[in-house]
This record gives sequence, C-alpha cells and structure tokens, in this order.
Amino acid sequence: MSKQRAGLFIAFEGGDGAGKSTQAARLAEALQSQGRTVLRTREPGGTPIGEKLRSLVLDHGHGHIDAHTEALIFAASRAAHATQVIRPALERGEIVLTDRYIDSSVAYQGAGRGLGEDAVRSLNEWATSGLQPHLTVLLDVDPAVGRRRRTAGEAAEDRLESEADDFHARIRDAFLHLARSRPESYLVLPAHHSVGELAEQILKRVESLLAAHHGVPADVPAHAPSVGGHP
Repeated sequence: MSKQRAGLFIAFEGGDGAGKSTQAARLAEALQSQGRTVLRTREPGGTPIGEKLRSLVLDHGHGHIDAHTEALIFAASRAAHATQVIRPALERGEIVLTDRYIDSSVAYQGAGRGLGEDAVRSLNEWATSGLQPHLTVLLDVDPAVGRRRRTAGEAAEDRLESEADDFHARIRDAFLHLARSRPESYLVLPAHHSVGELAEQILKRVESLLAAHHGVPADVPAHAPSVGGHP
C-alpha cells in the first residue's frame, strides 16, 4: 500500500478587521468545489478547551490579564489545536485552513505586549512540537481601517481589538517583518483590495502550491524551499 499523501497547512494572518475569516471561507469553498477535503478552523479555539480559553482571553469581564498569562493561554489553546485537530487532519491528507496561528502570538504578545518575538515564538514552537504552515496568507490592514471595519457592525470589540491604535500598529509592523524574513513562505496582500480580487490571488497561489506539493510533511520548517516559491 502506498503512503498517504500528507495534507497542506495554510494559515491566515493579519490585524483585526483584515478580512481573514472571509478569505478563508472563500478559499475553502473554491477548493471544495474542486473535490478537495478542507478543514476550516480558528485560533484561539478549534477544540472544546480552546473555545473556553478563547472566551477567557478575549471576552471582557475576567479582570486584568497580564501579558505573560495572556501569552500562555494562547499557547495552551494552540497546543490542543495542533495536537487534536491540525495534525490528524494533515495525516488524513486534508487541506487545513486556520484563522490565525503562531505568527499572531509573535505579533500580538511578542511585539504588541513587548514580551519579545523570539521568546514568544520559542514558546509556541514548543507547544506545537514545531508544526508550521506550508503557506501563510498575510492580509495587511492599516490599524485605523481595521478599526472602522470592526466597529461598522453591531458586534462590540473584544479585549484585544479594543486596544489603542499604536498597539495595532506594532502588530502590523511585526507581521510585515515576519513576512519579509521568509518571503517564500508568505503571500502578502493589501486588505483594502476587493474581496473577489483577494480571493482570486489566494486561490491562484494555493493551486500553485498544491501542484508542487508532493507529500511534504507539515513539520518541514516554513522556510524550507521545497514547499513552493513566492510569486
């Protein structure tokens, strides 16, 4: 019996209000229409314990949560997510689309909270046993634009969304720095482009990645050249 082809792991990143959930849904729909098996998930969350931790760390009303505690809560949720959801799906040969992954902690807690990007990345790589995306789609949004998008509807901002714009500016800079440091592993797109245009560009990149994908395990570091080049 031939070995089952490993799945493909794609993370959507960006500041609050960038449109990550919308684009993940569009990509999932397009890939499923091609007959592919797709798992959509999110962070924090994705598992029963992860959803409880999501409420604890994002909802208002839980009292003060210091930066170290916040980082550890996100890492705990991610550990369960990687072990219980992402790895099993990849082993089944599925395409996993996650709304946020390690880069969000590096940006929000490492840069935004000032804990240090290297320290936060090390914590999360330990929590996930080194599981890395094959591709990270970064939707780059100006903090002021992101806030206008978030406050346009009836939903209130969560605990992190409601932080000041300078906090979100540090996050944006951190995301862009991460992408510049490993350009072959990222697709960076301006979030202000139309939903349809963004969806088309993302699908094109993912289809190219799928065509080049020959069972590369997701544990291969995201900077490895074997997982596809930058367009």
